[in-house]
Amino acid sequence: MPADAPKLLVSACLLGRPVRYDGAAKTLQDDCLARWVAEGRVVAACPEVMAGLPIPRPPAEIAAAQSGAAVLRGTARIIEADGSDVSDKYIHGAQTALELALAHGCRFALLTDGSPSCGVTFIYDGTFEGRRHAGDGVTTALLRQHDIQVFSPSAIAVLAHLMDQAPGDPA
Repeated sequence: MPADAPKLLVSACLLGRPVRYDGAAKTLQDDCLARWVAEGRVVAACPEVMAGLPIPRPPAEIAAAQSGAAVLRGTARIIEADGSDVSDKYIHGAQTALELALAHGCRFALLTDGSPSCGVTFIYDGTFEGRRHAGDGVTTALLRQHDIQVFSPSAIAVLAHLMDQAPGDPA
């Protein structure tokens, strides 16, 4: 691996860490991810845990079928199933994840879909009835605003191509 090989921010749950809202992991078994871990190119992050939320924690969704970008603009809220507004905590977690990614020079992120933090291609609509819609979580939106390319596990082949082709330090 070249010394300037790009690093990748990865949802800790995809790496087998039991940090999801229900205390479980969502381990991704993938040869490319295993290679990147072995090469020291992976930076693990769970924005919710980094924000101080407990494990387990109540399920949370972005209200009114909005997106992470709307939460960052202050025009949407992240609520827990009991109605508690946890938007500020999720924004703090997103900011902490961004700081971690920038500190390690991550140009790419591999995040889990469905999460109000890490959703990449879909999130839940805020009704807590299992309804999905196209959209991104607050961490994904913030990373994208800072030119970090974000991928879901379903797009790992595209990510692998970019990781293998990209020069390391963008500076």
